[in-house]
Amino acid sequence: MTFDTHLAEYAGRPVFEYRSAQALAAQRAWAERHPGGRRELTDPLPLLAALRTPSSFTWRLSDPEGWESQEGEPVQRYYERFCAEVPPESVEALVIGSHGERIDVSEPELVRRALVEAAPRWAGLRSLFYADLTYHEADVSWLLLGDVSAIPNAFPRLERLGLRGTSELSLPVERHASLRSLTLEGGGLPADLARDVLASDYPALEHLELWLGVEDYGGTTAPDDLAPLLEGRVHTGIRSLGLRNAEDTDTWVRALADSAVLERLEVLDLSMGTLTDAGAEILLGTPGFRGLRRLDLHRHFMTAETEKRLVEALTAAGVETDTSDRLHTDGDGLYPSVTE
Repeated sequence: MTFDTHLAEYAGRPVFEYRSAQALAAQRAWAERHPGGRRELTDPLPLLAALRTPSSFTWRLSDPEGWESQEGEPVQRYYERFCAEVPPESVEALVIGSHGERIDVSEPELVRRALVEAAPRWAGLRSLFYADLTYHEADVSWLLLGDVSAIPNAFPRLERLGLRGTSELSLPVERHASLRSLTLEGGGLPADLARDVLASDYPALEHLELWLGVEDYGGTTAPDDLAPLLEGRVHTGIRSLGLRNAEDTDTWVRALADSAVLERLEVLDLSMGTLTDAGAEILLGTPGFRGLRRLDLHRHFMTAETEKRLVEALTAAGVETDTSDRLHTDGDGLYPSVTE
């Protein structure tokens, strides 16, 4: 799997991409010069409708085609036009996408700086997803975001933060009092980044989702690196934990079976990884997993017989279980969903 589509929904709202009047005019001018051209153009009518009820949407700020920077304008000008047309106080959720190459391999600080500079105007922002790029724009391993701690620090009322691209990501946040949900997506989770997350003080954190990935793409995080979390010494308010996209899901199941955090969890997500019958037997043999409300195991390598036994046992215990998308190794070995 790769990221082949942009987010269509975030924070319980449909995602709608903002395009300014200046950019729409640039599109019309280009279409007149290139009849039958194949560049993607914005339909202004849905945009006008969305602008009438701006708080009903999660707004996507993205300019991969460069319509918003016809004269080489900085990202800040695009954000200023958005603020002029969409009342900043109505903006509760944002998705930040691609601005040419300025969010990935060349100059990621330009987009980050523009977002931080605009933060005082979006004082009501509650949800933010940063770097929603597809593989058409950049492989996830190319997203070299650097130190993004300035982003949560700039939004003290932020409750939900999602970041895509963990290869060169760091998040040394000392404290954030409001953050309830943190998601780190990528093809490999560096141990240093995991330690950043555990060292930060997130007193309100309820949901933590880590995409572990593979060592070839920076995935060096092992159970020992998450020991403070697994032993229940940090982030004690977490009730929903995702250890997704793991190269060796069975190892993580074993670590969870012996952990203190398991008894606190209501939701556990081990999807998109490499769960086999060996890990399933641990799930079957550990009473703590039967205390969950929901267990997501979709995209796994269990045999049909073991999957059936596991679902029957967990369903009888009242655990909502997702074991969809069963794969076969076919001699290719085990591999998680997202790597490069």
